[in-house]
Amino acid sequence: MFTMKNKIKILIDNKIPFLKGVLDNIVDIKYLSPDEITPETLQDSDALIIRTRTQCNESLLKNSKVKFVATATIGYDHIDTIYCASKGIQWINAPGCNSSSVMQYVASALLTLRASKNLDLSKLTLGIVGVGNVGSKVEKLGKLLGMNVLLNDPPRKRKEGSSNFIDLQELTDTSDIITFHVPLNLSGIDRTHHLADKEYFSLMQNKIIINTSRGEIIDSDAMIQAIDRKNISAAVLDVWENEPDIDQELLNIIDVATPHIAGYSVEGKANGTAVCINAISEFFNLDFQKNWYPQEIPLAPNSSVIEVDCNNKTTQKILSEIILHTYSILDDDKRLRSSVETFEKQRNEYPIRREFPFYEIKLINGTKEISELIMKLGFRIK
Repeated sequence: MFTMKNKIKILIDNKIPFLKGVLDNIVDIKYLSPDEITPETLQDSDALIIRTRTQCNESLLKNSKVKFVATATIGYDHIDTIYCASKGIQWINAPGCNSSSVMQYVASALLTLRASKNLDLSKLTLGIVGVGNVGSKVEKLGKLLGMNVLLNDPPRKRKEGSSNFIDLQELTDTSDIITFHVPLNLSGIDRTHHLADKEYFSLMQNKIIINTSRGEIIDSDAMIQAIDRKNISAAVLDVWENEPDIDQELLNIIDVATPHIAGYSVEGKANGTAVCINAISEFFNLDFQKNWYPQEIPLAPNSSVIEVDCNNKTTQKILSEIILHTYSILDDDKRLRSSVETFEKQRNEYPIRREFPFYEIKLINGTKEISELIMKLGFRIK
């Protein structure tokens, strides 16, 4: 165990929430912005806690004493895992930490498109590309919305067999809405960089595309051409190539645009931070409580009780009222379009958003079936 005489030193991205003051009394901590995390500022650190904005590679780490890297995110393509392994640097990510938040985002996107495009979701097929922590929750969401759901996940197909999965082309041909939930792999059998390229888009007609995974999954130029040719009838993008310098032409022609905040619920952030704190505490054998979790989670600015009169309303209309109360994706869309140059600021100062279990639903003229459906989505019934 480390003592006062040999405190470990940790460098932390100062935009990661719920961290300040947690370990300050037992380790030496330096809080810096992502731009300030450099080889020079990292030089005497033993550990590093980051987000996706910090490229954790040889150029950053080579002259440091870092033994452990934690990222408070699902993705870890910003960590050079091969280099870390070669230098004996352990690393962890936070798989699934914000999966419910991304599911909430997709739910808001689907129900927003339902209204703007006059869609009956129960008559549409949802194709999910990547069925990990996030994709699995989106699968459940799609089925609860009454949609036909198709799945594509080559790694899972190889491991589990083909009974639940189809290839990407078949999914693309037979889905009305295609949503991407894959990691960014630059090479190999499961390469996902520009998975949706010119050739991919040319084989579709009037499809709706949602991307909340990584911007580089989609070739931006190819997507612009596909929208122009009507291969794509609607698009929702939360992630972009070359963030934060996003393609203005693409922004102007898609239906919903947000600044990489799909996973930014309060619960998602708290989960990611907790994973990092507990992993570092265990790695360095710190004298710190086990299974730490933030104690004070801020309340949402809107009411935690949602009252809905179900009389003469379809199930989709009822769900729309409930889900869009918890999160209106168009609020984020409006902020981004009005101030594209503040992309990073909008992420760093993102408003409080709570997930479904925070909310209690009071139904008037509701049925047992709709109550059960709402509870399966994660809400509480009053």
